Amino acid sequence: MIGKQRSAANKGSGGFTLLELLLAFVVFALSFATVLEILSGSMRNTVRARQHTEAALTAQSVLDQLGLEIPLEAGYTTDGQSGDYNWRIEIFPYADSGENLRSLEISELTGIELLQIELLVSWGEPQRERSARFSTVRAMLVNRR
Repeated sequence: MIGKQRSAANKGSGGFTLLELLLAFVVFALSFATVLEILSGSMRNTVRARQHTEAALTAQSVLDQLGLEIPLEAGYTTDGQSGDYNWRIEIFPYADSGENLRSLEISELTGIELLQIELLVSWGEPQRERSARFSTVRAMLVNRR
């Protein structure tokens, strides 16, 4: 009789139930979905970072053309395209914001004109267009014109 009781007890514990298998599958599926979401988010961030880096390189390239291919004069505005990136540059006399009042005085004494350069670089489809704005100040000798 003892032998028959042992074999009956062993029959019930011979594997996983269907409920346990379904629960394990749900846990695996949720974990896998979370990992996929993290990976897709990192891919989006990588693409966005690449686009901003290329926009900054485009801006540097356009700013390097100032005074060579793009005239460095107040009131000048132009547009252009470089690959997938469109840009627009505006040049106007520097207006001191009040932080450094001596910059305009020094420019008048030395014969140097300060010019504010605003550059907008944009990319992407019209519905999802992105842009980056760059601003700098350039000095130019007044008698150079």
